Amino acid sequence: MIVGLTGGIATGKSTVSNMFRELGAYVVDADVWARRVVEPGSDGLREVVEAFGTRVLTSDGALNRQELGRIIFADSEARLRLNAITHPRIRQGMRQETETYIQAHPNEPVIWDVPLLFEGDTKYLVDCTVLVYTSPDVQLGRLMARDGLSEEDARARMEAQMPIEEKRSLATYVIDNSGDIDNTREQVQAVWTKIRSQRTAGQSSSF
Repeated sequence: MIVGLTGGIATGKSTVSNMFRELGAYVVDADVWARRVVEPGSDGLREVVEAFGTRVLTSDGALNRQELGRIIFADSEARLRLNAITHPRIRQGMRQETETYIQAHPNEPVIWDVPLLFEGDTKYLVDCTVLVYTSPDVQLGRLMARDGLSEEDARARMEAQMPIEEKRSLATYVIDNSGDIDNTREQVQAVWTKIRSQRTAGQSSSF
């Protein structure tokens, strides 16, 4: 069973992902693979440079994530170009990592930690989904405090993503991270118990 874990910006997905790990879950992290597929010397980085120019490189030839972020945040077409380069490679890496784990641990569920799960094709590769949710007001306040953003800038970043309420309507399980950490941990435990009870359902047919 492949479980897709996602959230919205500043909803606390990383916190919940770590809680699942503490419970013994194996987590395949899309962000880890996003870095791997554009390492120096990789075909992914070569294609990114072809698409956006050498300005997205640091002086030592690595990807300048800050510069690339400025480009794609301001240009939705540029964001789509980047996704077309990186997302298939990320999915392939996640599948390979998952296959290796499943060979050693058959019938154990695997969590795929994917920030943009509902926005892309990865949603078709999972059996169920878990959303880390906060209300938009809580999300806004946490984002402003975390990143030192103005309300206008924070809202712009939130609006660049699928609305959290829309994600909530798509999720199999919702973990409300608006309260205290103990309340969140209780919800994670309950969801993990349900998932493990269903693990004999098998792998996704798409996987």
